[in-house]
This record gives sequence, C-alpha cells and structure tokens, in this order.
Amino acid sequence: MAAKPAILAVDDDPPVLRAVERDLRARYGREYRILAAGSGEEALEVTRQLSLRGTAVALFVVDQRMPRVTGIEFLSRAVELQPEARRVLLTAYADTDVAIQAINQIRLDQYLLKPWDPPEERLYPVLDDLLSDWSAAFRPPFDGLRLIARRWAPRGHAIRDFLTRNQVPYQWLDPDTDEEGRRLAASAQGAPAGAGQGEERGDGQGDLGAAAPLVVFPDGAVLRDPSNREIGERIGLQTRAALPFYDLVIVGGGPAGLAAAVYGASEGLKTVLVEREAPGGQAGTTSRIENYLGFPAGLTGGDLARRALAQARRLGAEILTPQEVRSIRREDPYRIVKLEDGGELSCQTVVVATGVSYRTLRLPGAEELAGAGIYYGAATTEAALYRDQEVGVVGGGNSAGQAAVYLARVAKRVVLAVRGDTLSGMSQYLVDQIGAEPRIEVRYRVAVTALRGEGHLDGVTLACDGTTQDLPLSALFVFIGQQPRTDWLDGTALRDPGGFIRTGSALLDGEKPPPGWALERDPFLLESSVPGIFAAGDVRHRSIKRIASAVGEGSMAVQFVHQYLAGL
Repeated sequence: MAAKPAILAVDDDPPVLRAVERDLRARYGREYRILAAGSGEEALEVTRQLSLRGTAVALFVVDQRMPRVTGIEFLSRAVELQPEARRVLLTAYADTDVAIQAINQIRLDQYLLKPWDPPEERLYPVLDDLLSDWSAAFRPPFDGLRLIARRWAPRGHAIRDFLTRNQVPYQWLDPDTDEEGRRLAASAQGAPAGAGQGEERGDGQGDLGAAAPLVVFPDGAVLRDPSNREIGERIGLQTRAALPFYDLVIVGGGPAGLAAAVYGASEGLKTVLVEREAPGGQAGTTSRIENYLGFPAGLTGGDLARRALAQARRLGAEILTPQEVRSIRREDPYRIVKLEDGGELSCQTVVVATGVSYRTLRLPGAEELAGAGIYYGAATTEAALYRDQEVGVVGGGNSAGQAAVYLARVAKRVVLAVRGDTLSGMSQYLVDQIGAEPRIEVRYRVAVTALRGEGHLDGVTLACDGTTQDLPLSALFVFIGQQPRTDWLDGTALRDPGGFIRTGSALLDGEKPPPGWALERDPFLLESSVPGIFAAGDVRHRSIKRIASAVGEGSMAVQFVHQYLAGL
C-alpha cells in the first residue's frame, strides 16, 4: 500500500512551526502525512528522502524569512524534486513584493500573511482549494523497487534481466529521457534535478551517476551499481544456508535442478538448491513453451519456474539465489561444496544441474555491445524496447524460434539468421508459426560477420554464399551453440571434450571403471566419476536437450541419491 501523500511545513521559529503543524494536522491529518522542518536545509533533506521513497508531496507551506536558505530559495530547489506539489509562502507584510515576484519566478500558488488566525477563515479555504486541484491531477507513484539506468547501459540490462527472471516487480527509469528518472537520480545524489546535467565529474560518471545504475528501494535506500547478490539480499532472497549439513545439495536451478529439489524435499531429504542467477535457468527466459506435457495452451518459462519454485519451497527445499558454487571437494563420506562468498555446505550427495549457456559472438565490438543491442537470450526482458524496429535473431533451435515469434509481436521486422539449410532443429509447431508470421524473415546459410554501432548496436553484416549484406538492425538476440557451465569441476569430475559431465556407462572403458573409482559396483546411470555426485539435464554428456527430459533426469537423480545413501 502506497504511503499517504505529504504536507511539509517549514519554519525556523519553533512556536510558529508548532502552530502550523497543529493546524495542518487538525484539518488534513487523516488524508495526508503532516511533516515539519525547522530550516530550509532540513526540509530539502526531507524532500529528497520522500522522493526516494516514492512519496508524493502535495503541499509545501514555507516561511520566507529563514537564515541561510529563504523560503523562496527552498521552494525553487524543492520543486525540482516534487514538481507537482502546491506551494504556499508564509510572509510578513514587508515581504509582499517578494512573494508577488515569486509567483512568476517559481510558480508560487499562494502567499499568506502571518498570523493566519482564525485558520477556518484565513488558512483552510486557501489550502482546501490548492489540495483539491492537486488531488484531481494526482496519480499515485509506483510503490516498489525502481531502477535508474540508461537504456544502453550493459549493467542496467543485467539488473533488469536479474529482476525480471526473479519475478521482482520494478519500474525502470531512464534519466536521459524520463523526467521522473532525472528527479529520482537527483534525489539519490543529494542534488536538485537539472543542476549541471550533462557535465562530467572527475570520476567520469556524470552528474546524476547515470553511467552507474541506481537501485532505489521502497524505503528510500539506494544502492549504486550493486551486484546481483546485493540486490538479492536487499529484496529478501536467501543467499546463505540455514543448516550446517544437508543430505542433498543441488547446483543449478533450471528445470532439472528444480525437479530434483521437489523430489528430494518431498521424500524427506534435507535439500538445498544453489542458483547463480535466477530459478528457471535458460528455460526461465523462454517466451513460450507449447509442447510441455499437461499445458495444452502453453506457458512461459517464467511461469514454469515460478510454479516449480513455489512447489519446491512448499515441500521444504531451501533455495539460495543469487549464489554461485566455486568447487566441490571429497572428504569421504561427505562432499564439501564451496560457495563464491567463501561459505561451505557439507552434504552427503550433490546433483549438478547447471545447464548450458549460449556461446558469445567472436566479432569486433561484440563484447562492448553486449547488453546494448547484443543479447544472449533475454528476449522477454528487452523485447518491449524494440517496438516497431527491425531486430535479428541468430540460431536455428527452439529457443531462437520462440524468441523470433515473441519479438514479432512488437518489432516491425524480425530477421531469423540460420546457419543451416532448414529449420530441422526446431519443433514443427514453431516452424509453422514462423511460416505464418509475415514479420519474420528467415535467412538460411547465413552468418553474422560484422557489427556496427558505438555505444549501442545500429547494424550488422550478414554473409551468405560469398556475398554480404548490411542490415540496419537495432538489436540482435543470439541463440548459438551450447556450452556447459562446468569449469568449476575441473579436476573433480570427468568431462567430455565439450565440457559435459560423463555419467554412468559413459565413464566405463570397456568394463573398467573410471580412475579413482573404489566401489565394487559400476556408476549409476546419472552418477559422475565421483561417487555421490550426480549430473542431470543439459549439463550431462549426451543428454536430450529438452525441458521435459531435464525434469525427468532431475527426478531420476533423487532415486539414485537414495540408492547411494542406502549403500553407505
């Protein structure tokens, strides 16, 4: 629920200030929050804090004759932060000319001579009219987390993606184009909006800190260029384990990891899942899944992640996010999982379900334009920015097809660049949807060979059969190749040349077990070269890269966990 709008009284004479506050509270205390400040400096700080919290100021009632900062000087700075607030100046008879000039200078709404007794005749009628006008035009501000970041700031994109994938409601404000964003940035910096805009400070960040994103929380707290973990801790995500020991630690929160968490917790195992970004994994960014069993109308990746996450938590699984695993070491009969923050989780078994990530473009400028027109996945996060523009999608798999269909809802044209001759790697339902969408143009046997743009993408070069063509694309969504996130397992579990974890029979050399395998039995189907460490989903060697398959492997892994524990 949004806070009540405020009325701020300002006077350096304590008895007068108490009288103003008393009269305002008596008349308007039910509908407005009545605040008082004993100086212009104090009042400016109060106004900044209210602005950061998203609390609207309906009315300023300010004395003119204050030392250091006069009433008019205060109002001229305060209205930059709260431009819709009504402004009333309390004056002595000798200040009448100054008050009249202020009507033109700062759009002063009214001035009142002191004393105003009785308030029923000399104060309330004036304020009633002003508040009535203000209420008629008032629109409650967004009551939640706000992100201030330039459109092309890569870190701003990363924060938007993090918040979206963790299903945290937020408002994004671009200080270059949004007046509220400029005012909020000014409040966060402790300077009035518009003061020195566009100038560079010594640290190169700019006067409003627009080069570094600002995250403003509902209570007014501000984080400048925060890490995902700092944001996660501030919004209440769990980043630290509650127990010293677990039966099962799951690394990765995609469909396989979430399925393992649901089954592990439901079957009585002390279970914790560690996810580096957001539950749902790569599947969580998918705009539409139409071939998942039991959902004939389809569902978004975000919906699937939300449902699975709620189910896992309801059954008792802990979810640590954003948190990253750095290594696993073996201290028989236990496994020790080391986290990025230096913490460690002791457990009996581990399921690695870290999935895969898309390969990045290896072209000049690709790294600089990442998050500023070049996106790896993330179509659902950025699509709205490219309404009525031309964009490209690179890739021939389901994720690329789903992104192309989704982007076609808003973009003027979507160029789908496919390396092969057909869309054979894509489900037929997507092939049919792409064929029926006139705004999607499929180009076969093409590769992206060059990128154009400074600060943000404004064009690409496509090569096909020895010829090239420049296209004025505003964004490129890349879904090429799949590389597993397994570098942190180097020296621990055996992997294939591509980095995928070998399990079960893929570990055997004839009938010979993998090096270091001391058990009399062979590795279980999903067990790695280290007993008690299992792999599930896309990260596993020769797994089927489908969401349903990942869910199946995640649930199967828990059954092998039980068999392993029974043999201890």
